[in-house]
Amino acid sequence: MKAAVIVFPGSNCDRDIQVSLRRAMGHEPVMVWHGDSSFDDVDLIAVPGGFSYGDYLRAGAMAAKSPVMREIIDRAHKGVPVLGICNGFQILTESGLLPGALMRNAALRYVCKDVHLRVEANDTAFTQGYATGEIMRIPVAHHDGNYYADADVLDELEAEQRIAFRYTDQAGGETEGANPNGSQRNIAGIFNKNRNVLGMMPHPERLADPELGGADGKPMFDGLVAALG
Repeated sequence: MKAAVIVFPGSNCDRDIQVSLRRAMGHEPVMVWHGDSSFDDVDLIAVPGGFSYGDYLRAGAMAAKSPVMREIIDRAHKGVPVLGICNGFQILTESGLLPGALMRNAALRYVCKDVHLRVEANDTAFTQGYATGEIMRIPVAHHDGNYYADADVLDELEAEQRIAFRYTDQAGGETEGANPNGSQRNIAGIFNKNRNVLGMMPHPERLADPELGGADGKPMFDGLVAALG
């Protein structure tokens, strides 16, 4: 499997996902600068977390106009898997690859803590390492993670089983207290229509090794290698 990690000015999780992919694949992913308009053929494109362009205008808005995004959008439409985490999720919505928007957290405060997620679908390359309904612990670290979409879009996501993860309590309950940012319907991650693009606010790459305090994120990267390797 070959993977590319996109690097923007202000990215700060590019090295984290580089390490997670390296450990899963057994070799280095390609690190692609945002200004590059082309890069080698790969089996997976990862858009990492951080504060691309300082989150000026809106989180992800400027990065969505970077030269590399034209290539990513084209490849995504051709079926190449694209994983966007945190700021990457924001960039994917701003670029139109995913519906909806990520707004300021409901409490208007930056949130950095571990949360619990419920896996809603495991029939994709991104989630096949988990069981449907499985509860995992993954960190969040964001100020603009409040997922919003019109009611008809939310209903469509539900009907097409395109909600990847929801925030829950440790027992799997969709409580208000388990929702760190006010996201509608406790949504933590979604797929596109073809299910080859995943955007999620939590950071699986930050909890993918026992030395980091847990490995609940590791099955995502191992599953991607199994599916795409």
